[in-house]
This record gives sequence, C-alpha cells and structure tokens, in this order.
Amino acid sequence: MTKESTVFIVDDDQEVREAIALLMQSIELPALTYTSAQEFLDQFDPQHPGCLVLDVRMKGMSGLALQEHLKTLPLAPPVIIITGHGDVPMAVQAVQNGASNFIEKPFNEQTLLDSIHRALEEDAQQRGKAIKLAEIQKKLDLLTKRERQVIDQVVKGKRNKTIASELHITQSTVEAHRAKAMEKLAANSLSELMRIMITVDSQQ
Repeated sequence: MTKESTVFIVDDDQEVREAIALLMQSIELPALTYTSAQEFLDQFDPQHPGCLVLDVRMKGMSGLALQEHLKTLPLAPPVIIITGHGDVPMAVQAVQNGASNFIEKPFNEQTLLDSIHRALEEDAQQRGKAIKLAEIQKKLDLLTKRERQVIDQVVKGKRNKTIASELHITQSTVEAHRAKAMEKLAANSLSELMRIMITVDSQQ
C-alpha cells in the first residue's frame, strides 16, 4: 500500500511543532512531528513521500547538519527551513544548498502552506524520475556485456561498420547485438534509445 505524502515537522519548540501540525490537520494533510534531527533520522523511511519542515537551531544535530546528511542519500524529501530573525544568513545558506524555501518565524500560515504544496509537488516529480530510472536500470541489467558495448557506441553516433572494426566483430554481429539490446530496452527507434541512455547518463 502506497504511503500518503506527509509533512515531517522537526523542531525542538513544542509550540511551533503543534502549531504546524494543527495547520496541516486543518487541510487534512498528514503530518508527523519530531523533537530533534536525530529522532527524525531514527524513524526516517526514504520510501515515504513528503516534505520536511525543519528548524535551523536545535539541540544536538542542527537543521543544516540534517539537511547536509539528507543530501547524501539517493532519495530524500525536499526541505523547508523555518528560522528566527537571527538565523536568516544560515537559512540563505540552506537554500543555496538545495532547500526548497526558508520562512521566518513567526510565519504566515498561507506562505507556509504554499511552500509545502510546492515542496510536495517537487517530491512527487523527484520520485517519478527515480522510479523511471530504476525501471531503465532493470532493463540495462538484462544486457550482456557485448550488447552494452554496442549500445554505448551507437549512442555516440558511430556507424555499425565502425563499431564492428573497433570491437573486432563482424558488422552482422553488431547489428544482431544492437537489435537484441533495443528489444530488451523496449526502444522502438534510435531516438528512443538515445532518450533512454541520456536519462541514465544524466543521473551519473
């Protein structure tokens, strides 16, 4: 069963946590609250879609440190930073490091809601791309070593004759490997094959 997109609220200020959770409840958006970055990490499930509303200054691991850690993971929720006036320079740094937005306390409810909706859309797009990439990778894993060699040369624009010469095989063998590889990748044309391989290369 697919989990619902959830707003993960990480703040050591109980009033702030409760206020944001109540706001989420008012629009029937699932929310989970955490008192620290470590508590969030202890329960973090990268497969659970959503976004993270994160305070900058907290006891223990800071919001920025948590953001930096999440950036090292293959799949992590977009981050919205909430901050006090004195933390604005750090919040700007967080945005430069990839945070979806930063919002000063006391926050405007509609501003926060708008940011959360944008972050959830961003998360959905990221997960869609990740699923597509995983499907492509499964197909690539079906290729033999020689089929992959041929395909890599094809997408570089090389002719079958040239590939045959470089790999020391016959042109008909190249054509056979190319056809088999395209079948495994479900690519019905050279342009489809190019799009598939560009998608993979862009993620490496």
